[in-house]
Amino acid sequence: MWDFLPHLLHQALFGAAAAAGFGVLFNFGLRALPWCAAAGALALMVRTGGLDLAWSLEGATFAAAIVTSCAVSALRGLLGPACNAVALAGCIPMVPGAFFGEALLGFFALTAPHPADAVEIFVAAAEHIIRVIFTLAAIGAGLAIPAQLLRNQDF
Repeated sequence: MWDFLPHLLHQALFGAAAAAGFGVLFNFGLRALPWCAAAGALALMVRTGGLDLAWSLEGATFAAAIVTSCAVSALRGLLGPACNAVALAGCIPMVPGAFFGEALLGFFALTAPHPADAVEIFVAAAEHIIRVIFTLAAIGAGLAIPAQLLRNQDF
């Protein structure tokens, strides 16, 4: 039962580092960076837990985005109106960059003068881009649903 704990902590650590990095990139204040890190750690822990339970990437990402958005909304008193931005920064490490890279490389391979196995390359690239689109939609929906249900009156 405890075999998954090191993997979960590994994901949380690197999710925290990535989310804090995105907080710096988005010009968050120093006070908000630890909250970005905590949101990133929570998001990747929930998604990793879902993936370990054999959920799809999109389903686990949706659950992680909802949990992160609800947790950050519960801290609205501490974070103020920036709570939705902190939730977004926490979810950005879940963007599937590897799938997007595979899709782009596949589509670029199709531009060769005479691509070998063009149909297989196209199908693989299309599958990857569809996974990217659905995962981004899961992040967006997971962030938007709690934000709308727990509407912030400060905006």
